Amino acid sequence: MQQFINVNEVSVVSLILGGFIVIFGLVSYFVKQRLYLSEALICLFVGVILGPYVLQVINPYKWGNTDFITREFTRIVIAIQVMAAGVALPKAYLWRELRSLAILLVPVMIWMWLVSALSIWLLIPKISFLEALMIASCVTPTDPVLANCVVSGRFAEKHVPNHVRHIISAESAANDGFGLPFLFLAIYLLQMSPGTAIGQWFYYIIGYQILVSIIIGFLIGYIARKLLKLAEERKLIDKEIFMTFAIVLALFIMGAVSLIGSDDLLACFIAGNSFTWDDWFRVETAESYFQDVIDLLLNLAIFVYLGTVIPWSSFNEADLGLSYWRLIVVAILILLFRRLPIVMALLKVIPALKTRREGIFAGWFGPIGVAAIFYAQVAKDHFSETDTDHAHARELVIPVTFFLVISSITVHGLSVPLIKIGKRVNTITLSRNQSLELRLTRNLRRTNTPEIYNCDRPKSIVSEREYTPSDMNSPVVQNDSTTIDMELPTVPIKIDRDEDISQRFSIYEEDENIIIEDETDGEVYVINNSTSLTTTPPATTQAIDSNSQKSDFNLFPLFKKSSNEQNDR
Repeated sequence: MQQFINVNEVSVVSLILGGFIVIFGLVSYFVKQRLYLSEALICLFVGVILGPYVLQVINPYKWGNTDFITREFTRIVIAIQVMAAGVALPKAYLWRELRSLAILLVPVMIWMWLVSALSIWLLIPKISFLEALMIASCVTPTDPVLANCVVSGRFAEKHVPNHVRHIISAESAANDGFGLPFLFLAIYLLQMSPGTAIGQWFYYIIGYQILVSIIIGFLIGYIARKLLKLAEERKLIDKEIFMTFAIVLALFIMGAVSLIGSDDLLACFIAGNSFTWDDWFRVETAESYFQDVIDLLLNLAIFVYLGTVIPWSSFNEADLGLSYWRLIVVAILILLFRRLPIVMALLKVIPALKTRREGIFAGWFGPIGVAAIFYAQVAKDHFSETDTDHAHARELVIPVTFFLVISSITVHGLSVPLIKIGKRVNTITLSRNQSLELRLTRNLRRTNTPEIYNCDRPKSIVSEREYTPSDMNSPVVQNDSTTIDMELPTVPIKIDRDEDISQRFSIYEEDENIIIEDETDGEVYVINNSTSLTTTPPATTQAIDSNSQKSDFNLFPLFKKSSNEQNDR
């Protein structure tokens, strides 16, 4: 019997990983959509249990050069994820939200870099501030893989407006490419004189790595879009290849751009945006989940793998000056002050974030994940083992980065359930009425008031609303034992019966107004409405120009505004 048994690493990994995904898949809906737990947190925990420090079932250190495997595995996952993020964004999104992205990618990232470096420099002994800047640059970018876990799923679709989900996804994908300037500025200043370092940083990193990759990504995405349209119109491409086109395009770009030494991750993201600039491919593949399946499998695999290669012994190594209390304090400082304060400080100049609550959500959910591990491996590779001057920093970058990744996955992975228990990000939901018009429902905390009020659904743009007493079994007022739903005015927008409302409309509140953005045709609707249950307020709806700023809705009103509304503007 022994001669028929062939135990090898590939078989063991296939058995364990496949078995875990099968078991997790059977309860995935309950875990993700009921408990609101991140799959990254679960997979990381499973990797730790299966890894060399616990059960020793999977030991990647036997596979060869673990640093090389980790760097390339993370690079592939990030490339596909940023391409998927670019493809999923609405029409011409980069151009429409250029100001928001510019603020998030420049002043916000600079703050994140400096705050992270200061926290590391103050708590970790025997390193200079430049070395702290080098380590901090690894954890500066927000992670697109973890960000995708935040902006997708039942909680996000129900409670987080589309425009918040889009800006988090776009920023996390873009700043993976824009993380290179921060990393290499610190590396060059450590290895060269200031003048030489700045010069090489400008022409090689900013010029060749960033600008060239943007141009290449845009051109490849544009050409791929035209060729795919032509092939589809002439019936030259089959359905299977059509659905997988974005994934294979990401692999092509990653290989081609890395061969010429430019930034392949940024090129993938730009190509994804250019590829779906007119929204054609995104609409055509809206009903296909194949790309989502590939993303999910890669995400599950990468976090299980990272769980097996966590350098636990280095977290409490006296020779490196590391201890658990130091790393815990560093993690607390970075998670609290790395992102949230600067996003809130610049909230008024970030058009994509409409309210203070949205700013808090976007500021908090800037996770550290797979991208940080990739940059840590890149940083380590740029210091040779014979470089005694920076040997200490070279040994620190991996364990410090890993600990911050574990902290972020744990804290951010548990944040969504806590938010679910506490106050919600968005309390208004969209649906259709029987006439296929857009219907709004406000979700309110249940009170002890014995009477719950109902409203008739108007079908005109301007209407008065009357409240009538209703019992708990009303078809309009629904009780789920913790909240009640009170219906708001119907918006006279015709909706196709099979259309995905959550993808088409973004909704948020500003002062006493409810703002609805139609991302298909660019229209913005304003509903002036009070949510008090004890009064009878007027409910009005108007369409506004989406290109105007939200502070002065310079609109073509469909009705005459009252003097009070004009003063509010």
